[in-house]
Order: sequence, then structure tokens, then C-alpha cells
Amino acid sequence: MKIRKIYQNILNEIDNNLILLLIWARQVGKTTLLKQIKNYLDKKDVKTYFLNLEDPDIKILLNIHPNKLFEITWSGSEDKQVIFIDEIQYLDNPTNFLKYIFDEYKDNIKLIVSWSSSFYIDQKFKDSLIWRKKVFNIYTLDFEEFLDFKDENELKDIFYKTRKIPTLQKNLFNKLLDEYITYGWYPEIVLTKDNTKKIERLYDYSFDYIKKDIYEAKIQDQDKFLNLLKILANQTGELINMNELANTLWLSQPTIEKYIYVMQKSFQIALIKPFYSNIRKELTKMPKIYFLDLWIRNSLLRNFDNISSRIDKWPYLENIFFREFLFKQKSWDSIKFRRTQAQNEVDFILNESEAFEIKFDKKQVKESKYKVFKEQYKNIKLNYISFEELMNFL
Repeated sequence: MKIRKIYQNILNEIDNNLILLLIWARQVGKTTLLKQIKNYLDKKDVKTYFLNLEDPDIKILLNIHPNKLFEITWSGSEDKQVIFIDEIQYLDNPTNFLKYIFDEYKDNIKLIVSWSSSFYIDQKFKDSLIWRKKVFNIYTLDFEEFLDFKDENELKDIFYKTRKIPTLQKNLFNKLLDEYITYGWYPEIVLTKDNTKKIERLYDYSFDYIKKDIYEAKIQDQDKFLNLLKILANQTGELINMNELANTLWLSQPTIEKYIYVMQKSFQIALIKPFYSNIRKELTKMPKIYFLDLWIRNSLLRNFDNISSRIDKWPYLENIFFREFLFKQKSWDSIKFRRTQAQNEVDFILNESEAFEIKFDKKQVKESKYKVFKEQYKNIKLNYISFEELMNFL
């Protein structure tokens, strides 16, 4: 099995007492990571157990009382055990379970658990578990991992050491890059070789996973939720007006806000805030929408065309850059945008120190539009970047 870059970071935390919590969307590889770490520890003769809470018998037992864990795992040994629990959000009270086991048995038990969708963290973590946990966001594959999963290690090593592409490998590189930005970054999809099968799986996965999130979030009107998600797919990179969306779908604004909250917490979309010197304005102005993986967006739009032939190539490219910035920043809270009342916009401002304007072709840049921004924020460097420069950010 392929090893993710975050694998070693998790191993580095094995010897402390903290609960290790792996979170992100479904099918990003959390279960595989848990099993790889378990296999590593098994070879070190560490006592380990693996529990999957999609097994109803295990779920019922642990819901009775946290101590029921020892009916499955307790070996009677004084050596420390490592217990892996997959999909812990399915417990009635995962907070209480984790807190109890940590407080009572932290010297004897190390917990490493996965959690799909932070919706459940907000709903079920009544206690923050501060000082008891370390959270790892398990993102989908970045381009370096993508090349590894495609068994293109020679090309990967050359590219990341020199940031150049050998002439003889340029066609291969461009083909791989096109696949990377067209079909998304989920491990199983990357490992699927036939593009037709990729698309079939992506259609199935997108609606299966979205429907599962809808069901578990107790959304009553599944069709309206899906229609909203399709509207957002067509508004990638645009401002989100909750009142306008409510009128379009004949829903109340609180319902729209709830649906978007679930989409965010299920790692389907991200909303980024506008950048203002005045923090009160920043919190009240409309955000912009991006998708956290383009396979969901492309599935909703039923469009897996090459970026150069797409009508929506500009917002599509903007979403790709958002994802690459997210890989580097590790948080979309540090990614903002700037838009004036005159509709002059800077696409991304990172950490309030560097700005980026995305154009498919640099010939589209009209520097006069950014004169006010440059004069007002002289300490923020403004960069104009195009599709041809994407490789510099991978």
C-alpha cells in the first residue's frame, strides 16, 4: 500500500499520551492510515487492537459504557496498548467515551481514532478535549503524492528537486497534470487506471457520500440540498448570497445556512472570508465558495472535460489554486479575498502578506484595476499567475 506523507507525522506522536484524531471527508484514506500504523506497531511487538464502529455489535457494546472496551481489547498485560477506532462519530457520545478512557487509562492505552465529517465534532464534542487530543487533517492527495500513487517516482524526484521537467517527459507530465486536475485527488480514484471507470465511480461516490451526509445530518429535503449543491457548483469562486439562494430554492434563509453548514462540515465546500482592515466588516460581508475536491463539483456539473476546453475554465482554475494554497496553508482561515464596491477584486490574500490574482492567460491582466489595492496595501505583494504557472505551486 502507498504511504501518505502524513504517515510519519502520526508515528512521531505515538509515544505521547494524547488521543490522535484523524479527520476529513469519507474515502480520503483514514482507515488505510490506521491499518498501516497498526501493521508497523505489530512488527514492533506492540499490543494493538482495531475496532470499526460501522460494526453494530461493537457500537452497541461501547455505547453501554466506555469500560466495555475491555471486553474486546483488555489483555491483562501491563504493557501499553494502542487501540485504533475507525468512524468513532457513530458512538452516541464519543466525547464522553474518549475523555473517560483518556482520564482513566492514559498510561496504559493509546487511542488513535478516525472521524469522518467535522459536522459530528460540532454536534457531539460537547467538551473540547483540550490537552487530551491532537488532530490530523487527512487531506486528499497533493500532486507529489499523486505522482507516487501513479508510480512515477523518477519524474516526481526530478520535478521536486529541480522544479523542472525534462523535455522527454514533458508530454507525460502534462498528461498526469491534466488527470490530477480533472478527476480529483481521492486515493482510490487515482489508482483507477481507466478514465471511463474513474468517471463511473466518481458519479456513484459523489451521490452516495453526499446522500450519506444528508441522512446523518437529518436533512429532510434531500432534493433541495442536492439542488443547492449544484447551484454552488455553478457559482464556484463567486460571492454567496444566502437570501438570494433562499428565494431561488423557496427555502428559508436559516435552512440555506444549515445546508451550507453541513456541506462545510462534511468537507464538500469551503467558504473564504473577505479581507478588510476593519474586522467587523470582514465578518459581515459575503464569503466566496470553493469546492474541496473537484470530483464532487465535476460530478454535479457532469463535466470532466479538459480545463482548456471548458467554458468555466477561469473559476475552475481558481478552485485548483485554492486547493494548492490550502495544502500549503493547512487552513482556509488564512486564505481571504478582496473585493471593492466598484467590483475590483483580488482573488486570494494569504496571511495578509501576499496576494494572488488568477488568470487563465496573463494577457487578461489589466493592471489599472489593481492600482488602488497596491496603493492601499503597499506591504502586501500582488502576484499575477496563470495556468502555465500552476506547476510552480504544486
